[in-house]
Amino acid sequence: MATGSLVSVHDYLSTSYRPDCDYVDGVVLERNLGEYDHARLQRELIVYFHARRGKWGLNVVPEQRVQISPTRFRVPDVCLVLGEPAEQIFRTPPFICIEILSPDDRLSEMRQRVEDYLAFGVPYVWILDPATRHAWRCTPGGMQEVTELRTENPETLVPVCDLFE
Repeated sequence: MATGSLVSVHDYLSTSYRPDCDYVDGVVLERNLGEYDHARLQRELIVYFHARRGKWGLNVVPEQRVQISPTRFRVPDVCLVLGEPAEQIFRTPPFICIEILSPDDRLSEMRQRVEDYLAFGVPYVWILDPATRHAWRCTPGGMQEVTELRTENPETLVPVCDLFE
């Protein structure tokens, strides 16, 4: 949902939103969250990756502003970066961006978020649905339902069923 009139990048970056909002070409967009299933899955992802941070060299960061372009900021539910982040607002593509569906999410809006991440150079973009317990890997060629979330360099493996126990 958009909030009112056009806002400058400076005003967006100078304002605290609770929860944080996306910013797309002058429009502040609210994100759907706040339900237990969403929060629980977000927690499971954070715990899963944090426990393996030494092995995989990845740092897990929830709800982090990512500047996709000069006039676009997205706030993924969870993102992972190689090593220790050097930026307060990520202007370098994260290694993984993860979106967790909420009941009010629309596929068209999620598709635009995914396209922004991929165009920015994020190598791994995943969508998880706590209601159906399904996961998708997103690529420029489309979305593919998967039972395991994998990456290369570093090689990681997340059995989707482990996140929904």
